[in-house]
Amino acid sequence: MEFEKERCRMRNEVTKEQTDGKRVMSQTKKKLTHKKAGKSGVKGSFTCTECGKSYSHKPDLKRHMRIHTGERLFTCTQCGKDFTDKGKLDIHMRVHTGERPFTCSQCGQSYVYEPDLKRHMRIHTGEKPFTCTQCGTSFIDKASLNMHMKIHTGEKPFSCTHCGKSFTHKRVLKNHLRSHSGVKSFSCDQCDKTFTLASYLQRHLQTHVAVKPHFCSICEKSFRYLQKLKEHERIHTGVSPHMCFDCGKTYTTSSALKIHRRVHTGEKLHKCSHCGKSFSTSSYLKSHERVHTGEKPHQCSSCGKSFTHLPNLKIHVKKRCQKLSK
Repeated sequence: MEFEKERCRMRNEVTKEQTDGKRVMSQTKKKLTHKKAGKSGVKGSFTCTECGKSYSHKPDLKRHMRIHTGERLFTCTQCGKDFTDKGKLDIHMRVHTGERPFTCSQCGQSYVYEPDLKRHMRIHTGEKPFTCTQCGTSFIDKASLNMHMKIHTGEKPFSCTHCGKSFTHKRVLKNHLRSHSGVKSFSCDQCDKTFTLASYLQRHLQTHVAVKPHFCSICEKSFRYLQKLKEHERIHTGVSPHMCFDCGKTYTTSSALKIHRRVHTGEKLHKCSHCGKSFSTSSYLKSHERVHTGEKPHQCSSCGKSFTHLPNLKIHVKKRCQKLSK
């Protein structure tokens, strides 16, 4: 039996076969490394030539490119709106189906989008991660902070054609215009209250829900939201952090200060549909409208006499009720 003679080589000498083998192993290793990078989510493999954003997977880059090209392959069969990917279309379809898969564990309020639920949860926790660098006021989301910042800049580009009042955002102006029309299209099915905006109605409906997990340690009054409890506790502590810069008067809540400010500005948003008289608050308007409707909701429990306004009933009970004086 004959063996093929191998030529003599020096120690540590590298043969062609070894070189080719190492080259193959090196290429294989690179391929495996690239695959691992893709699986682990490490960015940098596929880069957008338009904006420089990088992605681990080619399909992600391809989907991203539709932002630049304007290509929208997925169309809603209900309203015709187009979307860049199927995931966004699926989320959009909840608007038509009424599906609200994200529910608050504290109060049961449901949302179409998960970020909306996360934002809502901050109402219960009291978390306000966005802080104004000018005055230190904190907010639950960046949009609220951006709107607030315009108070410091004085920017109010949207003006009302009826009264000349200016607003920081077009949406706020749109809401304001409804105060001139007096139209309250949104009615509560639990009571007789009506509202100009759907958001006002939604907020009101929460007053009919029995779940109020936050209790005051002093008077045991309960609240749906932690923030409302904190505002309520100021009644007991006497803390009034919201001050009017015109007269120095202080208030426990920003909403109370806002209403007070109308004394200085002369702003009267709430107009009577019967006589045209305007009022600074909706409660003043509602009280005034009883003059026209003849409604007298405040009744003396002793003699049965009714009154249009609560202060009149209190005066009657204290000084004039004949049955009480006997």
